[in-house]
Amino acid sequence: MMPWRMGEGDPQRDAEGRLRNLLAIEGLREGEILEILDSAESFLGIGERTVKKIPILRGRTLVNLFYENSTRTRSTFELAAKRLSADVLNIAVASSSASKGESLLDTVDNLLAMQVDGFILRHPEAGAAHLLARHLGERAWVVNAGDGQHAHPTQALLDVFTIRHLLGPISERVVVILGDILHSRVARALIHALSILGCPQIRVVGPRTLVPPELQGLGVHVFHELEPALTGANVVYALRMQRERMDSQRLPSLEEYHRRFGLTAARLRLAEDNAVVLHPGPMNRGVELSAEVADGPQAIILEQVTHGLALRMAVLARLAGGNP
Repeated sequence: MMPWRMGEGDPQRDAEGRLRNLLAIEGLREGEILEILDSAESFLGIGERTVKKIPILRGRTLVNLFYENSTRTRSTFELAAKRLSADVLNIAVASSSASKGESLLDTVDNLLAMQVDGFILRHPEAGAAHLLARHLGERAWVVNAGDGQHAHPTQALLDVFTIRHLLGPISERVVVILGDILHSRVARALIHALSILGCPQIRVVGPRTLVPPELQGLGVHVFHELEPALTGANVVYALRMQRERMDSQRLPSLEEYHRRFGLTAARLRLAEDNAVVLHPGPMNRGVELSAEVADGPQAIILEQVTHGLALRMAVLARLAGGNP
């Protein structure tokens, strides 16, 4: 499968140009992103209530269809849908008919016959969410929860939401994205989101084998040494080393990676005093981050999870036509 490209029509939108599916950050307008972030702000307080439900999606049925393992993304989507009063069907793909050879589209058609309203899809193939959106048309909507190395739009949105919520406007922040850029759908989505929101300087840093050269053409500042990249940074976003997606020749060892690129307390002091540290999870402690940084006051990794729930509520409410 190949991801959707400009010129093929936009499967994210309906015939009137309204956002119908969330498949990638590319193609979103700044105003649309800001509206989603503002909506997420209004959902943050719901988790603190005694009754953590509102009726925006009452009567709707959503399917969590995950072909890859997940903890945070799947759980927050399930909770987000339930807090909006939707019914949620979680498909354990490993024990479903997919394990017998049933295709993605045949699986979805059978679920659609049960009168479901939307799909949250994670799939190892780039372009799977776009394929599904084109197949479904107006029959149901789709949220891309990660497709191969292509896109992870809600992760990028919750990340910029977290930065904005804690530090203020993205247009005033210097952001460093550190690590395995090559294999990261999170990095790709985050770079696009930061660019749309006017981030004045996006820096990526990592080994030459893990930083794709085409980033230079996106207005991104590329570094292959960590210390100069951290100087003056407001945000340091450490990516997981995706060992399942890389061959052994990309990196001598995880110990060597941590020695050169691991974020330690001493290195973090090169950034601005109020700099924050983010990580999409799951974290390899002692590889991307030292324990001192991961558990320190500048790490806002658990805040990302909390904000992810509110952000995904905002996305589901918008696609279903509801308002907070």
